[in-house]
Amino acid sequence: MALPKLATAKYELTLPSTGQKVEYRPFLVKEEKTLLLAQQSGESTDMLRAVGDIISSCTFGSLDPNTMPIFDLEYVFLQLRSKSVGETASIKVTCPDDGETQVDVNIDLSKVECIKEVGHDNNVKITDTIGLVLDYPKISMLSDITDADDAGVSFDIIKKCVAQIYDADNVYVKNDMEDKDLNEFIESMSHEQFQKVSAFFDTMPKVKHTVKVTNPNTGVVNEIVLQGLSDFF
Repeated sequence: MALPKLATAKYELTLPSTGQKVEYRPFLVKEEKTLLLAQQSGESTDMLRAVGDIISSCTFGSLDPNTMPIFDLEYVFLQLRSKSVGETASIKVTCPDDGETQVDVNIDLSKVECIKEVGHDNNVKITDTIGLVLDYPKISMLSDITDADDAGVSFDIIKKCVAQIYDADNVYVKNDMEDKDLNEFIESMSHEQFQKVSAFFDTMPKVKHTVKVTNPNTGVVNEIVLQGLSDFF
């Protein structure tokens, strides 16, 4: 005899990048187990993979985590977490005024937003006639370069996110670019030009939440910005 089926609630969220409405359900015990195993492994690639798998399952396959901008992925997962485990997450933060005192903070995950900075643009002009069109980093990109050094990560992420390069006469799309030519193009940038490209990543939408905590040892009120999934758990 078949066992009864348990009903699951459905909710709706809005993707920060496109405004698309997405239906989702809370994650279940089987997905909590997947997440727990990934956390226990201590490997960031395992965590990324687990988060991606959970998002795909809980949005009924309507979202492909490998093609989502990182900030969309983080925002969606926080919404899933708030409806699955509870809207409040209890975390420890370190007070910046002394750099050592830790304070417990309760975060209402339902109020965490994806912040978009004014002036952010994916079309980056590096000279009067030459520019780049950039894509947002995806989970598949980061899992490939997790172990690189900081300078390598910056270079690799930029290279992977180049969608087009254009000048006054032509537009060059990523699929038509040779890897060595793209390397050479990026390496030939001046410091100022490279900073213009880096600014795209510095100003792209981010999942952020600001909290104020009082250091019990000094009495100083600290303002702390939480950013990215790891800061919320």
